[in-house]
Amino acid sequence: MRQMGYVFLGIVILATAYLLFWPVPIDPLAWNPPQNPGFTGPYAVNNLLSEAKLFPLDGGHGPEDTALGMDGKIYTGLVDGSLVRFSPEKNGPVEILLNTGGRPLGLQFHGSRLYIADAYKGLIYIDDATADSGHRVQVAADAVNGEKMIFVDDLDIASDGTVWFSDASTRFDLHHNIFDYFEQRPTGRLMSWNPETRETRVHVEGLGFANGVALGPDEAYVLVNESMRYRITRYWLKGEDAGKTDIFAENLPGFPDNLSYNKKGLFWVALVYKREEKLDKLLPIPFLRKVILRLPESLRVSAPEPMAWIIALNSAGEVVHNLQEHNGRHHTVTSINEADEHLWLGSLTAPSVARMPIPQ
Repeated sequence: MRQMGYVFLGIVILATAYLLFWPVPIDPLAWNPPQNPGFTGPYAVNNLLSEAKLFPLDGGHGPEDTALGMDGKIYTGLVDGSLVRFSPEKNGPVEILLNTGGRPLGLQFHGSRLYIADAYKGLIYIDDATADSGHRVQVAADAVNGEKMIFVDDLDIASDGTVWFSDASTRFDLHHNIFDYFEQRPTGRLMSWNPETRETRVHVEGLGFANGVALGPDEAYVLVNESMRYRITRYWLKGEDAGKTDIFAENLPGFPDNLSYNKKGLFWVALVYKREEKLDKLLPIPFLRKVILRLPESLRVSAPEPMAWIIALNSAGEVVHNLQEHNGRHHTVTSINEADEHLWLGSLTAPSVARMPIPQ
């Protein structure tokens, strides 16, 4: 019996030492998040997205972003790297243009050129993307100042052709993005690429997982979502504040993913997951987050329950629309784009793209 006791004590000591001291790939910072507003006030629970029409992707998953081509077709990128398109009026079929060899996230047309923020390949583009054949991926930018970009995320294009885009993290790539949340060390960047000079510039650093990007009215500023800080940061391009940043919206009730401007005074924000109290409580305690990462994956804190949630903000950062769905038809919404008199909704994991009328 005494020998068994020693064995048990040894196991306990080893397990404790492992949980306390085993190396982990993060160097976490403490952060005290503001009180989560949850489903209160302008974020009250509803199911206004439940009537959205779904366009299945023939076995494909994760249509992160959508773009309407001059051919009237909807383009999107999938988890397996495929870039696909389909005709909404014909309700499909889904046509595969090519595979980027990475993970296409944000995408947008500039004329017939389709720009893609690819998490692994960088900022890339396809000339004459609406053509029937001859599609070829070209690299605009995959490095800056001699450093490889590891997580290009979203983009928007200015009237002069300048591409504004986000680099979510300089620490962890898409495959390891959970480490960014557990580390809470902001390394995201807002960047631009000039198609004339092919120069890539860094404008803002130290962003908390830089995600969605959208130019504002008159291109006076550009917004960038900070997913792990639950806020939207603004970088001024014109006026007396040019070159400065401020906070456009903060303490959002979910993780803001992609962002778009409808050029009529509204910014659409996709909240890919709602916030969870159990996760927020971990953020002020770096040591505890390291311990959790040492646990088997099945025992770690899980992601919040999937739902669909999008909001629209006016130019003052105030909530104008709050649209949700809780029945799981279309979930983990990552993008909203106004096109063809509808809202088009992408998703992190869903097997379809969703469409619904623009709310009045």
